[in-house]
Amino acid sequence: MGNIVTQKLGTQSVAKSFFQYFIPTIFGMMLMSVNIVIDGIFVGNGVGEVALAGVNIAVPVFSIIISIALLIGTGGGALYSMAMGNNEPLQAKTIFSTSIVLVTVITIIASLVSYVNIEFIARLFGATDQTLPYVIDYMTILLVFSLFITFEVCLSIFIRNDGDPQLATLGLVVVAIVNIILNYWMVFILELGVTGAALATIIASFAGILIYMLHFLKKGSGLKLVKMSWKKRDLFSIGSIGFPSFLSEAGMGIFVVGYNVAMAYHIGTNGLAAFSVINYLHAFMFLAFIGIGSTIQPMISYYYGAKKFEAIKTTIRIAEGMGVLLGILFITIGYFGADFLVSIFGITSTEVSTLAADGLKLFFLGYLFMGLNFIYMTYYQSIGQIKPSIGITLFRGIILLIITLIVLPFIFGINGIWLALPVSEGIVAIALLLFARKGIMEQDFTFLRGRTNVPK
Repeated sequence: MGNIVTQKLGTQSVAKSFFQYFIPTIFGMMLMSVNIVIDGIFVGNGVGEVALAGVNIAVPVFSIIISIALLIGTGGGALYSMAMGNNEPLQAKTIFSTSIVLVTVITIIASLVSYVNIEFIARLFGATDQTLPYVIDYMTILLVFSLFITFEVCLSIFIRNDGDPQLATLGLVVVAIVNIILNYWMVFILELGVTGAALATIIASFAGILIYMLHFLKKGSGLKLVKMSWKKRDLFSIGSIGFPSFLSEAGMGIFVVGYNVAMAYHIGTNGLAAFSVINYLHAFMFLAFIGIGSTIQPMISYYYGAKKFEAIKTTIRIAEGMGVLLGILFITIGYFGADFLVSIFGITSTEVSTLAADGLKLFFLGYLFMGLNFIYMTYYQSIGQIKPSIGITLFRGIILLIITLIVLPFIFGINGIWLALPVSEGIVAIALLLFARKGIMEQDFTFLRGRTNVPK
């Protein structure tokens, strides 16, 4: 009996493999995003609007923790799939072992440094005297127990790369259910406020880790811890391939800080509260597009290692269609369901509700382009071509976003703030369709034959 991933990607059609990965992965990502939205709903209804704004300000810390897991998990996962596609199981196990040790060391160091400077970081992220206690309470729990979050995310990536997206999704289902139950119990019954919401997230992540442990008991599992050494090439390869994912998630932190600063400057506290609602909804939609990337990454990396280059092109075509369909679906939901979506967060202020509902209709336009950007970023990342992947991530999530947040409000007023993300995503997507897509689809991959970027 062969390895699980080889049985699937090595023998099935691209379309069948895509939907075997896509359906559980997108479902799992939706559930992961539910965890973030659930925190907002329970805090908004159970503690209040100021607490909701406080948790929103603390979200970049969560993004930093997740970005560490994505840095190591995505880089290691891509190399793992390349090695398996190239029929090098021992090298794949070494990459997995190195990644687990690396994510542990980096998480501990980053969390310790952040905890020592917690008030400074809270102020840097936009905390005021009113929101500071809530921000610190939420951040403290996340930092102290950050290893649970990084392990849960990292393991889910490797399990998906090892051909078991169904178990990866089951873990996310358990995480979501546990988080919902504990949020209600801790916020409403025990009245622990934002601390309870943070604890619910941590305990739910631990429950997910327990589910992922089942994969190691399966016959055909390729994930085994083996003796490893600190090889510079291994570390560089993991870090460089994972860096675009790190930037993308870290960019979420920059996105939150940038919007908070713009709202505080142009509108004030009501603007911050309105954005906190949209940010929770954005986390839900954003992870759906990450789900498309998570679907095609193990496929493209495996096909690349196995030198099945036409399968890579087919994967991209299918993913493009799904990305556009998702974008149209989200825009439709946002336009016709704006008032309902805002109402579930317990906002009592009419001004805040109106700001959020009006802004949501404009902000959601960005989802028409976001899927395409993630597909091409993931494509380059999955074959080890890091520079274009980093370029896409930097321009869509950081450089253009900051520029549009500064410029557009002075041209279009409040609407300019909401349009910053759609404009930045749209510019990058159009550039990719005009200059990158044709080259990829006509590429014969001759220059890649004979090498796979799998570190030896």
